[in-house]
Amino acid sequence: MQAARKWQLAALALCVSAAVPAMAKMQQRPVEWQHGGTTYSGVLVYDDDGDARRPGVVMVPNWRGVNASAVAKAAQIAGDDYVVLVADVYGKQVRPKDNDEAAAASRPLRENRAELRARAGAALEALKAQAGKAPLDAARIGAVGFCFGGTTVLEMARAGMPLAGVVSLHGGLASPAPTAAHSARVPMLVLNGAADQGVTAEDIAAFGREMDAAGADWQFVNFSGAVHCFAESDANSPPGCVYDPRAARRAWKMMDNFLEERLGD
Repeated sequence: MQAARKWQLAALALCVSAAVPAMAKMQQRPVEWQHGGTTYSGVLVYDDDGDARRPGVVMVPNWRGVNASAVAKAAQIAGDDYVVLVADVYGKQVRPKDNDEAAAASRPLRENRAELRARAGAALEALKAQAGKAPLDAARIGAVGFCFGGTTVLEMARAGMPLAGVVSLHGGLASPAPTAAHSARVPMLVLNGAADQGVTAEDIAAFGREMDAAGADWQFVNFSGAVHCFAESDANSPPGCVYDPRAARRAWKMMDNFLEERLGD
């Protein structure tokens, strides 16, 4: 009787497993592209549940660049809604191991915004080239950036790249190459920590004047008490770079709503 019972249970389990479809998996695969004679390497992230085309997002990580933390954030953004490219703006051979190396890698691009824009644009083209290789609708693409990445996506907007919208999370606002008057075409959502010592009141005021003069569709949100890095759950470098669960929860929800509005059907 006991042997028969075990057989029945095994048969039932087999039937149930056959009836349940395979679980979707989050795909993560490297993508390489060339720009200016240099090879860049990012990571494409998407849920493989079905082949229906979905919008794309260029996600520019913080100054530490392409790493496991950045890929985890991309997976969170992607869900089952988007195909996300973790953008490399340093080059395949540059992977900062600490903040000193990150500062050294990002400094030339902060000083040369034309080159930063060019590298970000190359990443955008690399994502668009994945149409047909991933379930990507290349006609609907936005950009999201954290910290240095937030600075980068605002430069993409200033450059008028073909994006449905950009979201900057605790990114720098000032630019040596501001948007020309009456030229803004890319909607922007800027999410800022009110206690971020790297963003001054004058930076905020100047950004508003710049974007108003450009005729931009922009929204700026200050989160009280939040410092730099507030939206990154692994940020723990007090006092200047610290995760803030309340601000992060609200910021991610605002980002989700913005992307749905700008990239939805």
